[in-house]
Amino acid sequence: MNDHFYSHLFEKQRGVKRIPPNTAIAAWALSVINLLYPEHSKTGLTGIEELKSTVARLETELCGIIGSCCGKEEDPGKQVVADFFAGLPELYRVLNTDIQAIYAGDPAARSEFEVIRTYPGFYAICFYRIAHLLVNLDVDVIPRILTEHAHSVTGIDIHPSAVIGEYFHIDHGTGIVIGETCTIGQHVKMYQGVTLGALSVRKNMAGVKRHPTVEDRVVIYSGASILGGDTVIGHDSVIGGNVWLTESIAPYSTVYHTPMITVQKTTEKRPY
Repeated sequence: MNDHFYSHLFEKQRGVKRIPPNTAIAAWALSVINLLYPEHSKTGLTGIEELKSTVARLETELCGIIGSCCGKEEDPGKQVVADFFAGLPELYRVLNTDIQAIYAGDPAARSEFEVIRTYPGFYAICFYRIAHLLVNLDVDVIPRILTEHAHSVTGIDIHPSAVIGEYFHIDHGTGIVIGETCTIGQHVKMYQGVTLGALSVRKNMAGVKRHPTVEDRVVIYSGASILGGDTVIGHDSVIGGNVWLTESIAPYSTVYHTPMITVQKTTEKRPY
């Protein structure tokens, strides 16, 4: 490498924003989840004072993360932290509805403990809901770090700015994509490989609603792609597997894909 390139790298080193690594930020969020759901943690708290001490530690950690990531080192950062933890009871209530939806909607789920401890859908929803609360508090960068961590672990990609109602059920989940301007109602169930995306990814569409709206009590089966900001899936509808949908449908609709499948019968025996 020549001296000019060394100089370029050195200037970049001097100018880059120093923030905690993504793993540390994700670890903070996981500590919040463990606080709410000790089923997810291998260690427990011994008493109310230790619980308060843990909350205080998480508040301090978040204040430091926000200060380094967003430049809110003084009162604004402290106010965000206070608002986040004030919103924790409501966050917990909504997450409990998600647990109920997953447990009630999956015959394979034997207990809510199993949902909390083993379901990738619930893991991704937890990180999304924490990230979305931070988005609503105008926190930059951190929400994307959190949902991208969950994406890397589960294969479920939920943008933190998407608006998702209570009783959200992700079944299996791998390959799900939920775009930034999606609005999803209550009691929605979604299977693996579903895309709620945009018809266009042009940069000048930033800030425009470009992802679909899914109303209450909709079921979307695996591999379906629903695209466009003007696309509305009416309540109580069912979207079948592998459907490609770019227009709105009325409530109580069933949409399905009809592939041509050919089955041939042969009398020849296979060699093994």
